Formats: sequence, structure tokens, C-alpha cells
Amino acid sequence: MKINIIPTKKLGMLSAAVFAVMLAFSHNASALTIGDAHELGFVQFGIPSGDSDRLTYVNHLIGMTPGTSDKADGQTYLRSGNNFGSLAPAVLGGLVDGTSTSINLGAGGTYLYLFAKYDGPNYGSEVWYVGDLSGMITIPATAGGYGLSGWTLFGSAATTPDGGTTVMLLGAALGVLGMARRFLMS
Repeated sequence: MKINIIPTKKLGMLSAAVFAVMLAFSHNASALTIGDAHELGFVQFGIPSGDSDRLTYVNHLIGMTPGTSDKADGQTYLRSGNNFGSLAPAVLGGLVDGTSTSINLGAGGTYLYLFAKYDGPNYGSEVWYVGDLSGMITIPATAGGYGLSGWTLFGSAATTPDGGTTVMLLGAALGVLGMARRFLMS
């Protein structure tokens, strides 16, 4: 019986390659907070709060100048001072609704805006820009002392689910495994 012992140098290189592949496939985790750098704005009160109403509120905030306030659609809008550059309008197609504080954004770029409604007529609605985030995020369970009622993720007509990043990472992982196999067999 022949026993193959992997030399220390090869084992170290293999470990580094495996670590790099695991790092490439890891998701970014973020916690959004009220008033953070991702906040697009606030809608007081955000009622009614159906999907098409929420779409109207988000698109109104997108059209506002950073750091301004406005009254329209029976709402008071407060646009944060955060400048995200040119923002695409939100669309109803592909939206996702939920009620938990943990939200999976996927690979990133699929969703651009997150609308979160806090306790009906008592507080209001926070809107965040999430187009540069991916993976699992968390949002506050309460705002202004009131609980989360629900949220909606919006994309835009210009967003696509995956731009090929997953395929590229899979190819890189397979290449590393092929090189590791060749290294270990020599």
C-alpha cells in the first residue's frame, strides 16, 4: 500500500487557493439603520401602503434633490442628503414583499430600493438605496418606537438578475480545483 504525503509547501498553496475560492463566494452582510449612508429618504406616513402606492412614494423620493422636503400625494417627503448620482426609477415588475428584519438581496444589482413601513399611521416609511449591496441585510425592527409592518424591494427596468458574475466565479473555482489536483498529483 502506497501512502501519498502532501508536502507542506503544496498543502499551504492548496489551503490558500481554497480560502480564496471561499472568500469569492461569500456574501456581503450589512445592517441598514435609520439615517445611514444608504437612506434615500422618509415618507410620512406612507398610507395607503399597497405596492403601487409604495412605488409612487419611492419614485417621488428619487426625483427629489438631496436634502430637501416636499408635500405630494397626501404625504410629506424628506429626502436624505445622501447623493447616489443618477437613480433609475423603480418598477413594479419583480418586486418582493416581506415582514422579517432579515432580507436576502441575492447576488446584488437585482434590487435597487427597499421601502420599509413602520406601524401604520403612527410613524412612517423609510426608503433605502440597496443597489450596491448583496447577500443578507438586516433592517431595524423598530423606528421611532414603532414596529416594522412590512417591506418591499423594488428593482428597475434596467436591472438584470445576474450579469454573469456567478458563472465567472464558478469558472474560477473549477480552475483552482483543476490546478490543485494537478499540483497534488505531481
